[in-house]
Amino acid sequence: MTAVMEQGAPSRTAELALRTRGLTKLYGAQVGITDLDLDVSTEEVFGFLGPNGAGKTTTIRMLLGLIRPTRGEATILGTPLRPGPVGARADLGYLPGDLALYDRMTGEQVLHYLASLRGGVPAQRYRDLAERLGLDLTRRVRDLSRGNRQKVGVVQAFMHWPRLLVLDEPTSGLDPLVQVEFGRLVREAVDFGATVFLSSHVLAEVEQLADRVAIVDGGRLLVVDTVDGLREKATKRVELDFPGSPPPELGSAPGVRELEVRGDTAVCTVAGPVGPLMAVAVRYGLLDVHTHDPDLEDAFLGYVAGGTR
Repeated sequence: MTAVMEQGAPSRTAELALRTRGLTKLYGAQVGITDLDLDVSTEEVFGFLGPNGAGKTTTIRMLLGLIRPTRGEATILGTPLRPGPVGARADLGYLPGDLALYDRMTGEQVLHYLASLRGGVPAQRYRDLAERLGLDLTRRVRDLSRGNRQKVGVVQAFMHWPRLLVLDEPTSGLDPLVQVEFGRLVREAVDFGATVFLSSHVLAEVEQLADRVAIVDGGRLLVVDTVDGLREKATKRVELDFPGSPPPELGSAPGVRELEVRGDTAVCTVAGPVGPLMAVAVRYGLLDVHTHDPDLEDAFLGYVAGGTR
């Protein structure tokens, strides 16, 4: 069974917005997600990452009570969620990855209808959000571009001041300026006490917004850590210039996982401190060093590729 590293975990005394224990969904012999244990604190932006088919959408659908787990449990805002009564879902804002809207309605009509289902949201609230995102509410949904349809989805998720936002690929199709405004919406929501559960393929976005990140792959949880913690554990790329051919001894230095020789330059992939590698390199006339600081993408690729598992 895959060992899961859980760093930067919320305090035991912190109120949890979301908690899962042994959450599992099996589709016959196929694994959707298995034995998922998560603790997400209130007023936290929690990134949920994984490649296609990793189990992210299955997890979200179970958290929302849209599908039943095979086993395990989930608690959201202190309430166990199951298919059926609305319960705590009234305090949720959800943006699905496969957003479907009423094509014949205008944006205004869609948002008014969804607001009425929630017991009423001031029209000025969703109009203000639409203005911030540059969304024309007078146009029919069928005439909107993919990006503008996504804006309707963002507005409906945020408009009722939810205590928990569950966002699946929220910036898909949005242009860079709108993505910046989306980031402001997330931060404002957290400042007002909301929690954000963010699933996204845009790793730079998660890196900027998330307090902690979980990475899943193959239906299993691989790691939970802070963004800074993941960066520290990520592999680093170090380029070493020599007066001649790089020595093959570099490949056996502690922490070196890969060694590629490009003329007089050695390109090393290193896990952990680079000091041992440098100690070997200086013995062979090292001329120059170029380093690539790891980011969340490096950490993500390292875990999913199996390097850290």
